[in-house]
Amino acid sequence: MILTVNKIFFKLKSIDWTKAKGIISFNLADINVTINTNDTVGLILQAWLKEYLNKNNILFREPSNTQEFPDFLLSHSNIENLLEIKSFNFSKSPTFDIANFDSYCDSIRENPYRLDADYIIFGYDMEKTGIITIKDIWLKKIWEIAGTSKKYPLKTQVKRNIIYNIRPNTAFKNYNASPFKSREQFIHAIYETLLVYKGSKFVYNWLNIFSINYKAYYNAEFKI
Repeated sequence: MILTVNKIFFKLKSIDWTKAKGIISFNLADINVTINTNDTVGLILQAWLKEYLNKNNILFREPSNTQEFPDFLLSHSNIENLLEIKSFNFSKSPTFDIANFDSYCDSIRENPYRLDADYIIFGYDMEKTGIITIKDIWLKKIWEIAGTSKKYPLKTQVKRNIIYNIRPNTAFKNYNASPFKSREQFIHAIYETLLVYKGSKFVYNWLNIFSINYKAYYNAEFKI
């Protein structure tokens, strides 16, 4: 059956997570190891959600290349009902990678509909014994989880003056207002970040192509 992401999210929120404990283990040559580090939790939660969708007979598809966007397509459409899965250690501030900055900018320039993808985010706790508990779950759009920084209008991971990934704000965790109130404000932040990072010539060409594709999809002009 086809379910909207809102209905899937409602089903996930209805689970009594206080009674649902998880553990990650690996068995090889009769030796079993319990994983008690955070490195693989995100991948495991995504795999768990895939099995959850299967068990509940909820329609979903995955890209042929699992590294491609999005993690799941929740209908027969390739441009709607797109779902990404993110997670973070609930005892700390969210620091997960929302997306690779360059790849995302290229992606929405050609395919603006990707701006409307949904993000289900798991906040988890992992004990020293490896036991995992889900503390909270959020359903957000990218502009609701993206943030700002002193260096750039868009919060990013920067190393040696090279932007690598788009990073989240900390407000959504506590259900506070996010820096961006709309899709358009988020796009403005991308534009301004590209202007500082890559210069006016690059951003002019980027904006020109983006605006054409934006109008074709949304039937509306995008203005800076």
